[in-house]
Amino acid sequence: MDQAPVFPQIQYVVSPDGQRTAVVLQWKDYQSLRAQTSLDPDMLMGLDESELKALAEGMLSPSHQERLDELLRRNRKGGLNDADERELERLLARVDSMNTLKARALYTLQRLDEAERE
Repeated sequence: MDQAPVFPQIQYVVSPDGQRTAVVLQWKDYQSLRAQTSLDPDMLMGLDESELKALAEGMLSPSHQERLDELLRRNRKGGLNDADERELERLLARVDSMNTLKARALYTLQRLDEAERE
């Protein structure tokens, strides 16, 4: 005979208007949940949903984007000096870092959504 799954006992903190504003867990349940999510190094822990969405939608500042566009245009024509090439490399590295961060933010949002539906 299969045993029924054991779910953690959850208590809610409720605001005067009836909205759930916080969750209270037993320490062992919190540790178990934390262990499940902290095993994934690609998740960005400690950020709320709005912060994750802001990261996922992040872009270069307009001035950096304009400079990147200019350097890329000049690079196609073969007109970059050494300093410009280094600047282009730094901007491209920043874009790569931002894309990685954006992907991790989207991944974290997806994982949190999946956990919420379970």
